[in-house]
Amino acid sequence: ESLVRTFTPFYFLVEPLDALSVRGASVIMNCSAQCESPPRIEWKKDGTFLNLVSDDRRQLLPDGSLLINSVVHSKHNKPDEGYYQCVATVDSLGTIVSRTAKLTVAGK
Repeated sequence: ESLVRTFTPFYFLVEPLDALSVRGASVIMNCSAQCESPPRIEWKKDGTFLNLVSDDRRQLLPDGSLLINSVVHSKHNKPDEGYYQCVATVDSLGTIVSRTAKLTVAGK
């Protein structure tokens, strides 16, 4: 008897791209993952998971994209500029990590 392992497709439909924003603008980092059971999407910035639950400026959109409202950028405070990755998890399958996308905030 042979045990047939079925392969469940689990992949990114859309991965984030490098983006340029200006202070005060809104920016979307796109991400969408495909699987039979809906993946759980999380975002990392500079290697650290973002806690979007208690974040009033950053939110996860239904498709998995990250919306950053009113980008903050000053000489000593640059919380939005950096490197973003989308992380998709399906508990029975595992986790896939997107390419790294750089968000640059332009000065005046």
